[in-house]
Amino acid sequence: MTPLISLLPLLVAGVDKVPADDDVKAGWVAFGVFIALAVAVALLGWSLTRHLRRARTNADAGVFDPSDGPRVSPRRRA
Repeated sequence: MTPLISLLPLLVAGVDKVPADDDVKAGWVAFGVFIALAVAVALLGWSLTRHLRRARTNADAGVFDPSDGPRVSPRRRA
């Protein structure tokens, strides 16, 4: 254990220091990336909703397996 304890001050000295508040600034590029990611998530959610709705409609119509008749989805049973 003593060799590890003797190396501890060297390891602590090698750690990066915390930057000052003035050194770190978010710019317009970061804001643009944030907005682009938010728009991408919204579009993916919209597309997922459309595809799930279309899949449920097709499954109710018996498109996927012609041997099965029209099914009642779990939402419509209540």
